[in-house]
Amino acid sequence: MTSAGHSSDEHHQGHEHGHGHEHDQGITGMLRYLRHAPKMWRSEVNDAVVARLAPTSHETALDIGAGIGAGTMAAVKSGSRVVAVEPTPYMRRILQLRCVLARVGDRVRIVDGTAEATTLDADTIDAGWAVNTMHHWTNLDAGVAELARVIAPGGRVLLVDEDFEDPTHPDFESFGSKRADDHSHHFPTVDPKVVEAAMKHAGMTVTFAGHDSIAGRPSIVVEASHGSDQASA
Repeated sequence: MTSAGHSSDEHHQGHEHGHGHEHDQGITGMLRYLRHAPKMWRSEVNDAVVARLAPTSHETALDIGAGIGAGTMAAVKSGSRVVAVEPTPYMRRILQLRCVLARVGDRVRIVDGTAEATTLDADTIDAGWAVNTMHHWTNLDAGVAELARVIAPGGRVLLVDEDFEDPTHPDFESFGSKRADDHSHHFPTVDPKVVEAAMKHAGMTVTFAGHDSIAGRPSIVVEASHGSDQASA
């Protein structure tokens, strides 16, 4: 959980308390992500997701699986406050240093948490996103329920996982075609209709669930708002 948000090279969900996938924890996971650090620093996909949600200076945004802050820093530029939820200790430390260097002050709050347990108060988030992390959520229903809990009425959500199984994806050869042979880095493909059903069950109003192009990359996208019309469905 893994963004909210991770770049295409940032597939992880490690946590010192045992959340997420085992192969993303410890020194092996850390070395893998350090290898891709330059690409994780800034991501066109994260930029596009934040632009699509368009958080304002009067809003509080949520970056689920913030990593080292590709999405978080993009949102800060819009003037919004950002809660960066990240389960991996060394990712949080890098993001903390990045925030100091960028002099963001109190506009970024870094939280040790997961999609399923953000530790945030209810109805405190205006816009939330996750980039390349859904496939690492350990419990989809719990993650969606947590989103519905923390997103304020009228708030909006955008969940994006790049579709590395699409041969037109620029990283297909690196991630898509080799998944079956790389068990240490295997992750499931997200079904947007399953996410849509979970969103509706949690009382969210889904405005899009399917495949779309994000920053020119084929992606699995679920977009929703926290309305009231689905709550009694």
